[in-house]
Amino acid sequence: MRRMRGLGAMLLLMVGLSLGFIRPAPGHAQDMQYNQATLIRSLLPTVVNIIAHANAIPPETNLAASAQTRSFQLKSSAGSGFIVDPSGVIVTNWHVLDQAYEIFVTFSDGSRVPAKVLNAARILDIALLKVDVGARKLPAITWGDSSKMQIGDPVLAIGNPLGIGQSVTGGIVSALNRNIMDTPYDDFIQTDAPINHGNSGGPLFNLQGEVIGINTALISPTAGSAGLGFAIPSNVAHAVITRLQTYGWTRPAFLGVKVQQVTPEMAEAVGMVEPHGSIVAWVTQGGPADKAGIQVGDIILSFADEVPTDERDLLRKIAGSVPGREVPITVIRDGATVSLPVTLGEWPRMAWEERDAPTMVAPPHWNVPPDLGVQVTELTEKLAAENEIPPHPPGTKAVLVQGVAQDAEAARSGISVGDLILRFGKTEIGSQTDWTQAIAAARADGKSYALVLLLPKVASDSDMKLKAPKWVPVRIASE
Repeated sequence: MRRMRGLGAMLLLMVGLSLGFIRPAPGHAQDMQYNQATLIRSLLPTVVNIIAHANAIPPETNLAASAQTRSFQLKSSAGSGFIVDPSGVIVTNWHVLDQAYEIFVTFSDGSRVPAKVLNAARILDIALLKVDVGARKLPAITWGDSSKMQIGDPVLAIGNPLGIGQSVTGGIVSALNRNIMDTPYDDFIQTDAPINHGNSGGPLFNLQGEVIGINTALISPTAGSAGLGFAIPSNVAHAVITRLQTYGWTRPAFLGVKVQQVTPEMAEAVGMVEPHGSIVAWVTQGGPADKAGIQVGDIILSFADEVPTDERDLLRKIAGSVPGREVPITVIRDGATVSLPVTLGEWPRMAWEERDAPTMVAPPHWNVPPDLGVQVTELTEKLAAENEIPPHPPGTKAVLVQGVAQDAEAARSGISVGDLILRFGKTEIGSQTDWTQAIAAARADGKSYALVLLLPKVASDSDMKLKAPKWVPVRIASE
């Protein structure tokens, strides 16, 4: 509670104390805190962490370099999601999955399963995932009514910020109907609950435990949160998800117009006292608007007996309508008000598939050559000095990785040029011969994977103290 100052504040304080509404009843604050903690714990199982893997081959300074001398990087994106169907349907943002060939979902209990994309609405940044959990019934969220949210309402965000794991943040609704120039339909809920990279796709809850938004974006001058997080309202998201599950696509209605918000200057130009409505800049020939008599220059005031707040709201109302439905549209034309009945069309499915349908990415083919695509050389004092490798105890065997085939399984596992390899399983590695013989022996034993003990390449002196050997699992069996 803020400290109150001045005589007026003192009188208010005295009256408040006498009426008993400032000081909470004994135990009331503790009860509220307990209830909120209980609510949060009940919501955690409905939220998941998402890791998506995609190809990210860095640009080469020497394009003539052979595959053996190139370094390969695996791009991983962390995001969040929430369960909307106990059978294993999960909602997240499309940008979390974009270009991903491999997706994993981790539940609040730590269990991890692969996931596949069911469907998506790319323009609205909404995607559906499916996980196979057998007969297990997953706890699903309850949708809330985002239209009831008001500025100042408390909210909770649960997600996977910065990829560190499931975390909870709290705040309030800071603004509504925000346009961040992300889509033609922007209608974001703004919150000051800390939203960071990795929260994308996670739920924004009200204090009734209902999802009232999908955390989707943040605006920050730095890499972290600056108190400006944005969520897709649940009413929009739920409607889109329902259509994806029912029809296999968003099935938006089609009017066939291009509109602009009427500005004060436009209003003055056409003789309007106050700027309102959306002015028609283009009418598609033969489309529903054209057939109904809507003309370029008309100013649309209402759609289906509702007054849109702006041109984005008009576009949302059009797209969210049922194709084939007849709706009244009121326009201003040459200073006169005209009401026109319009039968809405259906957005062409082919056009939707080009712009809005999920894009599938084939998984890369990973080669498993006899040496795993890794070229190594014995670590000499000269090589150690050239590569700024700290000294090792006398007698320690190691080889320096000098080449990794970019399409090899070893690259995917994280072995990079400049790393030191100390062991392959229990075998110390001191030469290329040791390396290939150890691989062959493991294959002869019928193993599919082996452990490689690495000392990652250090980038600077400050990093040397932080780096330590680590075990890396590598596939050794051919696909």
